[in-house]
Amino acid sequence: MRRTSTLIGLLLVLCFASCESKKEEKKEESTFLVTNPIKKDTVIKKDYVCQIHSIRHIELRALEKGYLKHISIDEGQFVKKGQKLFNIMPNVYQADLQKAKAEAEVAEIEYKNTKLLADSNVVSANELAMSKAEYDKAKAEVFLTQTHLGFTDIRAPFDGIIDHLEVREGSLLDEGEKLTTLSDNSKMWVYFNVPEAEYLDYITNTGKARAKEVSLIMANNKMFNQSGIVETIEGEFNNQTGNIAFRATFPNPDKILRHGETGSVLMSVPFDDALLIPQKAIFEILDKSYVYVINADGVVKQREIEIEATLPNLFIVSKGLSTKDKILLEGLRMVKNNEKIHTKFLEPNEVLNKLDLYAE
Repeated sequence: MRRTSTLIGLLLVLCFASCESKKEEKKEESTFLVTNPIKKDTVIKKDYVCQIHSIRHIELRALEKGYLKHISIDEGQFVKKGQKLFNIMPNVYQADLQKAKAEAEVAEIEYKNTKLLADSNVVSANELAMSKAEYDKAKAEVFLTQTHLGFTDIRAPFDGIIDHLEVREGSLLDEGEKLTTLSDNSKMWVYFNVPEAEYLDYITNTGKARAKEVSLIMANNKMFNQSGIVETIEGEFNNQTGNIAFRATFPNPDKILRHGETGSVLMSVPFDDALLIPQKAIFEILDKSYVYVINADGVVKQREIEIEATLPNLFIVSKGLSTKDKILLEGLRMVKNNEKIHTKFLEPNEVLNKLDLYAE
């Protein structure tokens, strides 16, 4: 019985040793894929929520107090510059104008009579000057009443689209009361906020000679049929959000866009000679990124890198690698630092062709 137990124990030891030997052989025989980082000109596309504004959007208000006699337009109507929109009852102002003109005529007659007397040395020069001043004052009153009468006709200051009418015919208006708004939609200003890091990428990688073009995705997730140009960037960052506002201008020939719409701006940030590696070649420890670099002896060396930007399935590396380095492409969890492995080299272009790459 004792001999039988000893025999079974020996068999188990031999079996365990055999299994361990097979595992070691299998591990030694494993071949890992490696490749080089590659440099390419590429473009990162980023989208930002945006607000769409008319290039000119103003409130039309009553400049005089009175009854609204007539509305010549309707909501949503396109109007031309100088077109009559509203008419405030002008009777009082017409009467004021007639009165001012009559007073001006009287003052003119008095001035002419005084001048004749002055020429004959009947009245003094001071009296002539007083008469001239009264005449000038009367003429100014005529001009003033003409101006007030002109304010009773409200006309379009530019071509645009009429918004909601705030008043109706017959309404009693106060001076300064809002009537409607007018929007010039020939071009649209699109505002969007960019984080500081992405702003720096944009500024440092967009040359002056490049067209700073952006695209617009409308609220229905369809692409707007015109390209825009980034024309201005505000002067300072928002301390609470860490963002800075960009403004792009889009032509709007078909009048599709309206003031107050929302959407997403799609902006391309170019990177020249970007050093690209597959995302799957990177592993993270805490907040740092690493790759396994294979030296000339086939030994795995862990190396820290810095990532500058992200592409679909790819990272742009700013520090830690060169195109001469060989990096482990797959099996990162199967190797250890300073371990010697068998490798198979794949050309970088062959690796990239198997990825969903956006590069030029």
